[in-house]
Amino acid sequence: MGGEGDRDLPTGRPPSVDLRIDTPHSARMYDYFLGGKDNFPADRQAAEAALSIFPSIRTTALQARKFMTRVTAELARSGVRQFLDIGTGIPTSPNLHEVAQRVAPDARIVYVDNDPIVLAHSRALLRSAPEGRTAYLEADLREPERILRSAEVRETLDLSEPVALSLFAILHFVPDDVNPDGIVAELLDVLSPGSYLALNHATPDFVTPEVEAQVTGLYRAQGIPFQSRRHAEIVRFFDGLELVDPGLVPVHQWRPEGEPEDIPAADIASYGGLARLTRRGPFL
Repeated sequence: MGGEGDRDLPTGRPPSVDLRIDTPHSARMYDYFLGGKDNFPADRQAAEAALSIFPSIRTTALQARKFMTRVTAELARSGVRQFLDIGTGIPTSPNLHEVAQRVAPDARIVYVDNDPIVLAHSRALLRSAPEGRTAYLEADLREPERILRSAEVRETLDLSEPVALSLFAILHFVPDDVNPDGIVAELLDVLSPGSYLALNHATPDFVTPEVEAQVTGLYRAQGIPFQSRRHAEIVRFFDGLELVDPGLVPVHQWRPEGEPEDIPAADIASYGGLARLTRRGPFL
């Protein structure tokens, strides 16, 4: 990230957003876990409370971030030139477009997020390589039709060609009663064969029920919907797709670079995976 200029919109006008700095925010808590500086006392207090329950949450966040960079680079190396990243979060370099365009400068990326803090930093997400393009859309994952019909998506991406749909660290904030499976299926339905779905998701598989209940309760007490899911529940998001080796695994075990990091499974509370669309929808 750059300096204070990143806080402006692409027009150069400062954004008019209510950041509600007195209320913990999931994106700012995640930024704190990553060692960022775009967080406030309420975020840090909530994050420290989470760390007191599950001290390895910072390790999980850092490894999830590394997973994103490895998956994105792998996709770009495989020939993917279009990315739809929903639930972008606060810009943290390297951002997805930086990773993709480092391999393929002509890559095109649309970032989507509904959080005011991300809008306030959206300029950092629009610094594309000259050969490529990036766009930012303020929208909610729970409105897939609006995302797909937006000018930002239609003018930046060609949906008749393969697109990588990235849902990093977002689906665990979509509880079952909002139908996350249906949302993912609706997004996949319009993508062409050869497209990909990449995601990581919080899981309770490696922690005690007490830790799971306490972490979930902490987030929900702050008004943040949170639902971790087990392996069988997460792998359902890939129904109808072809999982890429090594499948859905703890994030640090997905194609590690060099020697795998010696991290106990109990210190990782996130699965990650990548899958390829081999047919056109419907996925509903």
